[in-house]
Amino acid sequence: MKAIGKVVLFGGLIAALFASPLAAQDAKTKSVLAAIKKEIASSSAMSDGVKKLASTTLLSLTTNKVVVAETAKLNAKKVSLAEIQKIDEAWKKAEDEIPEMKDRLNNATAAELKKFVAANKSVVEVFVMDNQGAVVGENNLTSDYWQGDEAKWQNSFKGGKGGVDVGKVEFDKSANANLQQVSLPVIAKGGQIIGAITFGVKAN
Repeated sequence: MKAIGKVVLFGGLIAALFASPLAAQDAKTKSVLAAIKKEIASSSAMSDGVKKLASTTLLSLTTNKVVVAETAKLNAKKVSLAEIQKIDEAWKKAEDEIPEMKDRLNNATAAELKKFVAANKSVVEVFVMDNQGAVVGENNLTSDYWQGDEAKWQNSFKGGKGGVDVGKVEFDKSANANLQQVSLPVIAKGGQIIGAITFGVKAN
């Protein structure tokens, strides 16, 4: 009986380790995640395969502790939009790597995103944005720093309400695949929307 008890206990521990990410979330966060999953399911812009990826793998990153903490940290700095746009101009004009580029490619968020991409072959690129659309971290260099004027941020941050944005499928030469951008909110404790994440995923 003791041996059986140990097996049951061990089995329980294994089940806990592989439990749904929703199990550890508070009620408000669960509600937000459920709403985002519903929006993903109702989208006509994604294939069934991309929908499945978005509602499971991609959605899991929206509450990632590192992503949430680093996004909150950048929000807390309260950098003015004018300063963000100034960095954006320097970013777009840069011929060599500027300090902001180096930081966004090598900070804690970037490290987490690189691990995520390495573990998910269907995901080619990921970048996280704060509550103004400024890049928090990324696995590959984006063409601009400020995304606040683009649908990918506007529709996924959605004024702090959270939503889903889906881009058109386009062929990417470097990835040699058809890619589609899917953007989701960054969700902090209590279901608070504090930023957004854009994923470039293989659509074929």
